[in-house]
Amino acid sequence: MITERFTHREIEKAAALLREGQIVGMPTETVYGLGGNALDPEAVKRIFAAKGRPADNPLIVHIADFKDWAPLVKEIPPLAKALAERFWPGPLTIILPKSHRIPKETSGGLDTVGVRMPAHPMAQDLIRAAGIPIAAPSANRSGSPSPTCARHVMQDLDGKIPGVLDGGFCLCGIESTVVALDDAKTVRVLRPGFVTPKQLSEVAETVIVDPAVLAELAPDQAAPSPGMKYKHYAPNAAVILVKGSSDAVLSYIASQYQEGDVALVFDRDLPAYAEQNIKAVSYGDSDEARGAQIFSQLRSLDQMGFQRILIQAPRTDGVGLAVYNRLIRAAGYDVRDTDE
Repeated sequence: MITERFTHREIEKAAALLREGQIVGMPTETVYGLGGNALDPEAVKRIFAAKGRPADNPLIVHIADFKDWAPLVKEIPPLAKALAERFWPGPLTIILPKSHRIPKETSGGLDTVGVRMPAHPMAQDLIRAAGIPIAAPSANRSGSPSPTCARHVMQDLDGKIPGVLDGGFCLCGIESTVVALDDAKTVRVLRPGFVTPKQLSEVAETVIVDPAVLAELAPDQAAPSPGMKYKHYAPNAAVILVKGSSDAVLSYIASQYQEGDVALVFDRDLPAYAEQNIKAVSYGDSDEARGAQIFSQLRSLDQMGFQRILIQAPRTDGVGLAVYNRLIRAAGYDVRDTDE
């Protein structure tokens, strides 16, 4: 069975499926989501089953209008309201204590829920047409690189869902920034994205990056945000992330390089890698470009048959923090620091 690829004219068809408790692929500006009725436990179970996703991994709820937020949470503090007014619609998810309307299946058993308002016009149209808040994790097999076009969704979920709404390539290419509020003045970043800590500091007095952004959670530690607990974003190939200066990274990769490997590096380093007879490709010449194409690059390298991917680590400021966060999880925390 070939998963149906809906067009913009068929939004109502996808919306009807959602109202019936089915699940569909949907575009957002971050990555494609696997959408279902956030208020329907059975629909949410279908999401987990299609993805093979652990049940304790919470889902993000998507809305299209500010008025739809209040019924989903116990209250909206002033800081949360200010963040939403600054960054919605857009790639920011705000975690707050959930209302009784959010089933435990959606929240992963937690007493909180993450909500965001996507900026993609087709996502907004779908939510409004369905008339329900939509829970939507990334529309891929759990743990694999997130999908940034409808074709990626069909590659992973062909035959497992009725269809995918085709909205073209995603603008951001990485999942939303996820934040929680420590107090009335403090924002905690649980998952970095295109909304950076520096941008958040324009609204919040204090911005803290949670230690789990750059490290692995303990096995018995609950994950308050998607993307924190399990190995994520990983291709079939083994991934090694290499930190350090450009020269040190090049030297290390040259010493470890084997037939069937590929190096994923910055544009400015490609000639140096060619001199070492290393197969290397660029994953962008800026943090934003790397974020927009990293998942697509990993999928392409898998399709080309590479068995091992050696990746030059990005900086950990700005959007680079989000790219680094995804890469350490894709590597299963196999990080080699050449400056140590």
